[in-house]
Amino acid sequence: DLTLDLAKSALDDAAWAGLFGLARAAGLADFRTRLFAGAAVNATEGRAAMHMALRAPEGVDLHASLPGGIDDAAAMARAERARMRAFTQAVHAGALRGATGERFTSVLNIGIGGSDLGPRMVVRALTSTAGTTGGGRLAAHFLSNVDGHAFATLVRELDPARTLVLVASKTFTTAETMMNARAARAWLAAALGEASVGQHFAALSTNAKAVAEFGISPDRIFGFRDWVGGRYSLWSAIGLSIALAAGWEAFQALLDGAWAMDVHFRDAPLEQNLPVRLALAGIWHIDALACAAHCVLAYDERLGLLPAFLQQLEMESNGKSVMLDGSPVGHPTCPVVFGVPGTDAQHSFMQLVHQGTALIPVDFILAAEPDHGRADAHRALAANAFAQAEALLRGRSAAEAKSGMLKSGLPETEADRLAPHRAFSGERPSSTILFHRLDAFALGRLIALYEHKVAVQGCLWGINSFDQWGVELGKELAGALVPALTPGADPGPHDSSTLALIRAFRELRGES
Repeated sequence: DLTLDLAKSALDDAAWAGLFGLARAAGLADFRTRLFAGAAVNATEGRAAMHMALRAPEGVDLHASLPGGIDDAAAMARAERARMRAFTQAVHAGALRGATGERFTSVLNIGIGGSDLGPRMVVRALTSTAGTTGGGRLAAHFLSNVDGHAFATLVRELDPARTLVLVASKTFTTAETMMNARAARAWLAAALGEASVGQHFAALSTNAKAVAEFGISPDRIFGFRDWVGGRYSLWSAIGLSIALAAGWEAFQALLDGAWAMDVHFRDAPLEQNLPVRLALAGIWHIDALACAAHCVLAYDERLGLLPAFLQQLEMESNGKSVMLDGSPVGHPTCPVVFGVPGTDAQHSFMQLVHQGTALIPVDFILAAEPDHGRADAHRALAANAFAQAEALLRGRSAAEAKSGMLKSGLPETEADRLAPHRAFSGERPSSTILFHRLDAFALGRLIALYEHKVAVQGCLWGINSFDQWGVELGKELAGALVPALTPGADPGPHDSSTLALIRAFRELRGES
């Protein structure tokens, strides 16, 4: 029930043949084999990228040469998943309760980046329609921004006696996450007492020592391995908030959908392979047509956070300017990804996509069957999605625009004047992803489609899609700037612009 329509992607048979030739020359089939075998495809960190193992079902072994002599990544993932399931079911059944004996009704996930975007996007998609609550499931809340306004706004909605807090940080040292975690700890301790903290927290981390020092017991720690990258981690313990909010059955179906796409990507010939086709279309648009941006329009309000999730998945993975051998990249790589739900986009930035000077490919995403009873509304939604794609393809000439105005009774001189403004060039590329219904299985399959698309593009561009060194420098400098913003502190060595901003910040706060 999954259709990928690339007929509007500005590709003819000769271009497709050339792209598949490029894929073979780049060793894509071998890369795919190495990826599933657990080879260190993350060359700069010497790690595998084995997020597929997190969704592999019982009976499937993904053998890999992993640290610690552990050979079966899938078995390791299943063991941790069993612990997550038991915890989730205990919370839903009321067997695990808060310090006052009340059942948990809310879960607060504290994380940032991959520890926030993925679970937040999935929870919104799977719990925003009727029929997704009940059975002890929790209302999910997410805190990522270190801005204190975010925490202050959030806790007004929460009852500390009924709130379970998840601290999602692999290292348990992420600056923003730990600052927010300490604020949540102080909030709970003030309301319920210091002794209550352990009953209201769980950790999604690998740093058992730091977690214990925070006051969380070992049986509340859910871990994962270095072969799970942050932006690929919603399938791991990082997805515990999904299970608590949507139910274990939904979380398992999410994994099953992703695994279905994994098997397709692993086994299908390149010419019939959906992630490969989607990736090659993107490479054509970026490298042959010089498209510097890519728009994602999900015609589904529940997928409102999908563009933000894909921004991290695509731009953190492939926003690279250095090849695997350390030499500079000699061609464009990842575009700027953006988007909002349709039809909102039609009344904002789609003006630029239709008539602007930049050529911007669009992904249209739509479910054929909604989870509401308004068939007329869904037909109108689908009509708008298909019409936008058709308009980008067909365009409208100045002569056609003039003819339409004349038929409406406009004088010819006025029609001549307005015709250039009402003309559309057309030949603007798009793809459409259509499926039956947005359930957990379909969502898992959709996310995995984009994951593998990104990996294919990285392979063909000769870059590492699985590291993210570009985020490190800002973190390091922020750590040095925090003391510099303290009243009376020596600001230290910085450029003249930053020093001026430090002075202005202090002055506005009335601090020397």
